Amino acid sequence: MDAGPVLWVLLQQLELESVRRGRAKPMSGVMKRMGMIFRAKANKALDRAEDPRETLDYSYQKQLELLQKVRRGVADVATSRKRLELQLNQLQSQSTKLEEQGRKALALGREDLAREALTRRASLQQQVTDLETQHQTLQGEEEKLTLAAQRLQAKVDAFRTKKETIKATYTAAQAQTRIAESFSGISEEMSDVGMAIQRAEDKTAQLQARAGAIDELLASGALDDQSGLQKDDLQAELDRISGGTDVELELQRMKAELTGGTSGKQAIEGGTAGPQDRPQQQTPRFDKQ
Repeated sequence: MDAGPVLWVLLQQLELESVRRGRAKPMSGVMKRMGMIFRAKANKALDRAEDPRETLDYSYQKQLELLQKVRRGVADVATSRKRLELQLNQLQSQSTKLEEQGRKALALGREDLAREALTRRASLQQQVTDLETQHQTLQGEEEKLTLAAQRLQAKVDAFRTKKETIKATYTAAQAQTRIAESFSGISEEMSDVGMAIQRAEDKTAQLQARAGAIDELLASGALDDQSGLQKDDLQAELDRISGGTDVELELQRMKAELTGGTSGKQAIEGGTAGPQDRPQQQTPRFDKQ
């Protein structure tokens, strides 16, 4: 939890308490400055958290709610108008009935009944006139609301089209930005990957340098090999010389074998000559010692 707003509230409470007790004067300048700082930080946080697509969807939802209210108002006015029409029909039926009753009473010679029927009919006629006036008013209001609903519907449809266009453009721009950031390596994900690779390379180089340094120290005798496998410089040089001597001896032996093999081959090829041509072999003598 951020302690900034809590600190601000505590400072306000302390200032109000000091002013109430008469111990200090209001720090209006400091509080205004702190308030400006917190409002700026809050504005920045809101700007970072705001998504234009969500804002557009919310605005469209509000317009739909307003359109629904206008349509409900049109339905209410139309209902009231229909109710007045029913009352007018009833009053007109009663007026026609009273007129027929007055004619019948006058035909029977009851002028007093005819006068009463006509008086009631006149009262009903006044009500009919008032209802007709209200009916005309409601009808005018209904027409106005219907026209307003149609205009609002057109605006909502246009806003929906524009909203979807803006959302698609914003999504495409956001995707292009992420791709460009990935290629350039400045995105957060690629930065994390690059840092991990760099750390791995640094650690590998450090281990290689450490292994090379240890090998050099073991070869120079600065460090003792606890496993007994590492030899010092003197023993290594003796082994190298001994290995070279063994190779030279093996080489001389192979040369001797090759030379002896060639002499035997020449003797076999010269075996076709006669006994007279062969040199006499001398019997070896062994001197007594």
